[in-house]
Amino acid sequence: MDFLNYAFMQRALLAAVLVGITAPAVGIYLVQRRQALMGDGIGHVAMTGVGLGFLLSTSPVWMATAVSVLGAVLMELIRWYGRTRGDIALAMLFYGGMAGGVMFINLAPGGSNANLMSYLFGSLSTVSESDVMAICLLAAFVVLVTLGLRRPLFAVSHDEEFARVTGLPVRALNLLTAITAAATVTVAMRVVGLLLVSALMVVPVAAAQQLSRSFAATFAIAVAIGVTVTLTGTITSYYRDVPPGATIVLLTIAVFIVLTGLATPLARRRARALAAAQEAGDPPEYAIPATRAATDEGTI
Repeated sequence: MDFLNYAFMQRALLAAVLVGITAPAVGIYLVQRRQALMGDGIGHVAMTGVGLGFLLSTSPVWMATAVSVLGAVLMELIRWYGRTRGDIALAMLFYGGMAGGVMFINLAPGGSNANLMSYLFGSLSTVSESDVMAICLLAAFVVLVTLGLRRPLFAVSHDEEFARVTGLPVRALNLLTAITAAATVTVAMRVVGLLLVSALMVVPVAAAQQLSRSFAATFAIAVAIGVTVTLTGTITSYYRDVPPGATIVLLTIAVFIVLTGLATPLARRRARALAAAQEAGDPPEYAIPATRAATDEGTI
């Protein structure tokens, strides 16, 4: 526990916990909407914000937040109105964001591509006090939105047409989801990195879905996985001197593989038990003890 004696590790661990909470909290809605790669696209756009921060001598975190929010809103507008050429517009937005970041940071006084590395792949030693303050504020916003509006957000993510019929402001909620995803990307970029943050938004949710069909349980398990892998990856990075972002993502994928391996035989056993119960004429619930019924899937 000697790492706790260092201020930079204290800041890194706090940032890691916040990333572990916020990334899966937003990711569960993106996975439900089949927009798993949205975080990756926002990460590309946020690179322009980082470059502008260096060029204008302002906070790269806040500048990346502003640019990524604008990019997320544009992505939603393209999704609504882009129609057949929407994918081309999105590609130009993503690649333009990456190119803009590289160009702006090279134009900055004393800037070079080396300055981008800590933002692209994460860095423990560069998490400053001002970064931690920005991360805390953004994480608070993400948690308030994802928990406070979980019912309408889930409804829109699950079935937009049904949500529209029930009177929910679908477009406003879609925009809010995109903005929350943009805030999450900037929360995570100092620990995981802009190019890897999408994995932390998606993989813990996919791993949690191996164990639960309930939305609430999946949410809780995904956040637990996120916090565990970010803390473990950050500590491992300190002791082994390896990139924190890559370490965290590889740990997350390892958790997914393990849970998938555990869930597959369990699912087969449940299927056999259900088939046996149906042949015997027993109610299905007697064949699957200690599990939740499949109708639980939409429970919040």
